[in-house]
Amino acid sequence: MNIILIPGKVAKGRNISLSHGQVVTVSVVLLAILPMVFGAFAYHIAALLDRAAAQDPEYLQAQAQSLLHERQTLVKAREKAEAHLNALAYKLGELQAQIVRLNALGSRLAHLAGLDKRGEFDFSESPAVGGPESKPSTIDVSELVKSLAILSANIADRSDRLTSLETVLFDRKFQAASTPSGSPVEGGWVSSGFGLRTDPFTGHQAYHEGIDIADRLNAPIHALGAGVVVYAGPKDGYGLMVEINHGRGQHTRYAHARSLLVKEGDKIEKGQVIALVGSSGRSTGPHVHVEYLRDGRAIDPQAYLKLY
Repeated sequence: MNIILIPGKVAKGRNISLSHGQVVTVSVVLLAILPMVFGAFAYHIAALLDRAAAQDPEYLQAQAQSLLHERQTLVKAREKAEAHLNALAYKLGELQAQIVRLNALGSRLAHLAGLDKRGEFDFSESPAVGGPESKPSTIDVSELVKSLAILSANIADRSDRLTSLETVLFDRKFQAASTPSGSPVEGGWVSSGFGLRTDPFTGHQAYHEGIDIADRLNAPIHALGAGVVVYAGPKDGYGLMVEINHGRGQHTRYAHARSLLVKEGDKIEKGQVIALVGSSGRSTGPHVHVEYLRDGRAIDPQAYLKLY
């Protein structure tokens, strides 16, 4: 290998010849020294930059603002997580309150229905559960929220169904209260039955559409069932009369009263005193004439209502 050195002010250059071994040696030395030189140069430049940055107020301020922003972001993330947890806790509280309400409603319905408190009708006990032991698994928050939403919808559905069932049971209870039964007076005796009889005024055969119960004057007359008064006043042949609509096509009439204690439109409870025994109208003495009509047709009150 030949190296020609040409000085700036010398017209003729110098020629240096290097052997192969010398070339290899020079190359190895350069490869070893150059990285060290460049490393030292880079370290020196970085140190200069660091010192310049440390002495730059704007740089320090920017770094401080960045740290403040990161801290605020962490605080907001923590507050958001706490808000979600609080919301879940509140929702769980609502669901627990709903369950308590459903248990109370279920117990009341079981009592109204006369069901034994056992099995599915015992709302004081938790449902029986079981199964083989399994490894615990982690629960994703989104899945938990979804499960809570499904549970809430199911509870709402059960609540609606139980409320409907409660309404039906109360309707049945009202039907039982509104169905005429019992006796309109506390004492007395049947002085004239239902059907064909000899008319006490004409002596001819006539159809009697009720029964007569003789009792003392001013004895209280009780409603045979709950309902609404549709007529209260004088009526030809009946004297002072009260007619009650019990629903489902059922009516009862109480005639020959001395005085009436109710008026049209009044809501009547079963057993309520509605009039006093008298002898008004076409009557031979103190008694109450009782009629039971179903869909407008007179039925024997004594046989249907089981008065005695």
